[in-house]
Amino acid sequence: MLYLWYLKVFSAHLLTDFVLQPNSWVNSRKTRHWRSGHLYMHAGLTALVAWFFTGFGNWAVPLTILITHFFIDLWKSYRPATLIYFFTDQFLHIVVIVILGLILFPGEVQLIEKAVTALNSRQVWLCALAVIFLSYPSGIMIGMLTAKWRNQIREQEKTLGNAGKWIGILERIIIFVLVVFNQYAAIGLLTAAKSILRFSDSKDAHQRTEYVLIGTLISITTAICTGLLVKAALGYGF
Repeated sequence: MLYLWYLKVFSAHLLTDFVLQPNSWVNSRKTRHWRSGHLYMHAGLTALVAWFFTGFGNWAVPLTILITHFFIDLWKSYRPATLIYFFTDQFLHIVVIVILGLILFPGEVQLIEKAVTALNSRQVWLCALAVIFLSYPSGIMIGMLTAKWRNQIREQEKTLGNAGKWIGILERIIIFVLVVFNQYAAIGLLTAAKSILRFSDSKDAHQRTEYVLIGTLISITTAICTGLLVKAALGYGF
């Protein structure tokens, strides 16, 4: 019951906080703050949809969501539109919903206990270690391995800030997940798609194309080897 309730309330939250909230409401809140009528409308709509999704049950649910959502969004309206404040805002909303569920369904606290137990499992931490390694540590290693080629093309290189770094991180994590789930064919499609995009972008820059190809192959090899090691460790019970 608690699980279903969470699905309904989180669905209501995502629907009202993103789909049913126009940019004009957000801009009004940022400029007028507590004087913005759209802030009150958004908080009221969020509470109403959550109440509707839960079958017009306990009136304390929409009232709590109305008050907390209003003050959280009011606080956010005085902050810059950065990623850290976006995640903080969403985290606070999630905490309110989680606490509400635990209060309404005290007999189903074992659901949370099971989730905590699952997070403390050997499999989860082994995968977490692999994902952490495939982010920054492996990126630094690949950067060191390709440094001599990167220095040769630095003058003609034009990129979007740290876009290449994030592409590499996401690429390695995706490939790792595909290896763990034995989806090797999808790895070929991902590699082919990236190669086509890179080729079309740099057909007149042979040095840069070769450098990107070297970095891509090292990145893919690292992700595949990490995935195979994790699978082997899980299979042998490490």
